[in-house]
Amino acid sequence: MPESPDPRPVPRLLLCPAIGEWLADAARSGYPREVCGLLVGSRSGAATRVERAEAATNLEEERAADRYRLDPRAFLAIDRAARRDGLDVVGVWHTHPDHPAEPSSTDLQAAWPDYTYLIISVAGDETVHLRAWELVDGRFVERPIVSQHAADRAAAGRNESANTHP
Repeated sequence: MPESPDPRPVPRLLLCPAIGEWLADAARSGYPREVCGLLVGSRSGAATRVERAEAATNLEEERAADRYRLDPRAFLAIDRAARRDGLDVVGVWHTHPDHPAEPSSTDLQAAWPDYTYLIISVAGDETVHLRAWELVDGRFVERPIVSQHAADRAAAGRNESANTHP
């Protein structure tokens, strides 16, 4: 007997195009070093909405081409500002210069549950790929990235339908 599909919605990352462009610019400008920062936003059901991306200093010096160590002072400052704005730190973003946008074993060792990890593959002045991951039961699971504008339009359509069909 086939398994019934999981009725829960697939967790997804809602990201507006402007933030995606900012991340791509940050990735290219930091090349060939890994650059990093935090994602600030909110969670609702299966969706994580990114309201802004913040840069943080990569404190890694010896292996900055393939490692990052996010400045804890930046983390605290960004977290305080997010809370002041009624938001949370919902994830971490970093680049993989000349490597795929897939979590490494080093990424896995440093990952925290309930955070989204946005990895940007960059080669020279070209952003190759941007992918989102979450730690689930000790392993990374990819999460779809949905344009925040498209998600907002879809929600508005559902609300209109709900309002016109009592």
